[in-house]
Amino acid sequence: MNRTQIYLTPAESQGVARVAAETGRKQSEVIREAIDQYLGRLGPHDRLSRLREARGIWAGREISLESIRGDFDRF
Repeated sequence: MNRTQIYLTPAESQGVARVAAETGRKQSEVIREAIDQYLGRLGPHDRLSRLREARGIWAGREISLESIRGDFDRF
């Protein structure tokens, strides 16, 4: 493990302290878990999975320039 120093806002610090107290864990554990979850959501593997899931969502839909223009006429 690498040691690092971060600055938290008062609200962030209080939130981390509250979660640590409620779960009986150290604040550093809570912060590491939050970072792991954040990186997991943004990682390339997850991004690729989301792109694969989205493949074909427009299949069977007819899209024309006129229909797109009609949508903008509402604004």
